[in-house]
Parts: sequence; C-alpha cells; structure tokens
Amino acid sequence: MKEKITIKGELRDLFELRRLTHERPQRIRAASSRPQGPPPINALARRIHPAAQQLEIVAVRDETRAARTFRLAPDADAGATRCAVFRAGQYLSLKVDINGVRITRPYSICSSPDDALNGRFYEITIRRKEGGFLTEHIWNSWGEGTKIEASGPCGFFYYEPLRDSADLVGLAGGSGITPFRSLMKDITANHPDARMTLLCGVRNAQEKMFAREFRDLSRESGGRVKAYFVASEPDGDWDGPTGFLTADLITSLAGPPEGKTFFICGPQPMYNFLDKELAAFNLPRRRVRREVFGELTDVTVFEDYPRELAGETFEIIVHAGRRVLTVPAKATESILVSLERAGLNPPSQCRSGECGFCNTILLNGGIFVSPENDGRRKAGIKYGYFHPCSSYPVSDLEIKLNPAVHAG
Repeated sequence: MKEKITIKGELRDLFELRRLTHERPQRIRAASSRPQGPPPINALARRIHPAAQQLEIVAVRDETRAARTFRLAPDADAGATRCAVFRAGQYLSLKVDINGVRITRPYSICSSPDDALNGRFYEITIRRKEGGFLTEHIWNSWGEGTKIEASGPCGFFYYEPLRDSADLVGLAGGSGITPFRSLMKDITANHPDARMTLLCGVRNAQEKMFAREFRDLSRESGGRVKAYFVASEPDGDWDGPTGFLTADLITSLAGPPEGKTFFICGPQPMYNFLDKELAAFNLPRRRVRREVFGELTDVTVFEDYPRELAGETFEIIVHAGRRVLTVPAKATESILVSLERAGLNPPSQCRSGECGFCNTILLNGGIFVSPENDGRRKAGIKYGYFHPCSSYPVSDLEIKLNPAVHAG
C-alpha cells in the first residue's frame, strides 16, 4: 500500500506545529469534563486474556475406558458470553473445590481455536488416574450442567511460524496427545504451509484416542498432518508400529530430523527417555518444544535430591497477609501441595515451574528445586523468590505468600 506524503518545507512545517500548539488548549477546553473511562485497548486485553472464566459442561463423551472429553461453554448464569481466544496447544488451569480444599490443575485444550471463536466452546480430555485426587472426583461428580471456573488460556506449547520450521514432528505419550488434536486441527484449517507428523506411544489398542479424527484430518489436509500410534504392549490384533519412540523409529516414520521442529508432550518418564534418544539428532535447542507436564510424580529420581530425607515431614511457617500459620510439609511433596492441603489456596496455574504464577518469597530454610522445572528468573533467585509447585522442602521453612492474594 502506497501513501503520498507532502513535505511543505522546514519553515512551513514549524509554523504548522506552532498552529497546532495554539489549537490544543482550545480543544481541551471544549472537551467534556467527564472521564472517558478505561482505555479501549485495556478493555480489549482483559476480554482476550481474562484472569478467570466461568464455564459450564454442555457435553460429555468417552474416548476410551479411562479417558473422557468434556465440552465447556460460557456459563450464561454467571453472565459469561464468550470463550477467551487461544493458540492451539495452550491449556486451561481449572479451579476445583474438593471437600473444602481448593486445588488447581492444568489441562490442555484439545479443541481448535476456531471452536472457541466461532462455536464458543472448549474441549478438554481428562485421563482417569486410579486413586487420583482430582480425576476420581471428576469421574464421580462432573456431568452436563456442572459449573467450572478456569483461567484464561495459558502456556507456550504452540506453533509459531516466525520461530518454528514448517515441518513439525509431534511426540506424545498417554494424555499428552490432547494438545496435538488442537494443533493438527489448527494446522489443517489455518496453516497451509505447515506439516505435522505425530507419533503417539500407547500400551495397546484400547488406549488409542482420536484415531478416526486424525485419519479424517489427514484426508482433509491432503496428507499434511498424519498420526501413528506405537504400541509398547501390542495384542494380537495390533497392525501398527510397536516398541518405543526411539531415534530409529522416529526417523523411520517421520523422516530425517534435519530442518524439523519437535513438539513433545507426555509423562515425566517419557521426557527422560526422549532426552537420550533425541541427543543422537544433535538438534538446536530452538527446534525442541516441550510442554510442561505438571507436578513431578517422583522427585527422588534426581541425583542431587537428598534421598535420606524422603520420609521426613517438615514445618513451614507461612506469612499469608496478616496471618501467620504453621503447616506440615512432606519432603517428597511439592510445597504447593502442602499449602493446598492446609487450605491456603495459593495461586497457581501450570504446576510445573514455568509460568511463575505461584511466585513466593523464601525467608528461611532450604529447598530442592526440580532441575527440569526451574523456571525462576535470575533476578527472582537473587531476591529469594521460588516457585512452590516445583520446589520441595529439605528443612523447616519460613515463607511469605503473595500479599496481593492473601491480604486478609
């Protein structure tokens, strides 16, 4: 687009500026004395990135015997009218009250951004964990009409053409397949130059999710997106790849790694396994995108963790606004979990040390920070801040919670 600009000359432009400075006080006097209200761009930003969303479950379907998809729409009873927009691969942090304890859990959005924009709904798929504190509650309590409070969309596990190559490889395990459903739908509809090959590790055919949808997307995209399921414990009817996501298997299904960007989402053991396998590819760091996987299931796997403390329980003195409390804390549980058990409801979203939403001040004592989930900034470390979701007590502690949240 061309625009014609006329320069009248240095002297004439100066006189024009002088005229404007004389007009300015007149315009101010003529203007209304009533405040204009918040800047429109601020209102737009709050609508696009809300601190909280009130949602309602409008549909439920089973994907497998242990995985269930929930469709969430704006809760009209709470005055909600739209879903916040998001980028494919992001997650929602759900806020749930269970027996008087308020907890948060992040779940990837598995629907597409177009669904939120046009259909005004999200979908999340939750895999049931036997004995799981939250998933058992969800299986027993959630159905159509259940009200849900959630954060706005969060996270950095999305495709960015300015940063990522157009040839993408997805590596998933278990419920880590859920953000790839969103990514593959979005690539099919909105990124005609991008391609994605997804390899998903499962134990057997009963764990396969979204297989039919992936086949449909492959046809719709002209083969630009495709998915392979790899069974580690195949039964007699299995006719696909078997084994684990080794470097050789990745190359055989997705092609040579050169020029590709890898997206990885799955449980902690899968990350540990893939770290070794992908090392053979000698990939630049910018070519590997890892989704946070929530809290660690076993902090003792790290060599630097003091295993002799694994059975210990410490005390934490907590400054929460005007209150000072003492709560117990197990050495192998994150400090965030200990605070939640005590009913303190500290802020949190990712539960993986990445977002910094739970940033807290350490006044006294020692902590172990997961080396794979240490998202602290150098300035934060210098001034004594830490993330309770990825930190574990190794002594009695004294901490100060965010005063903006605990002002009472």
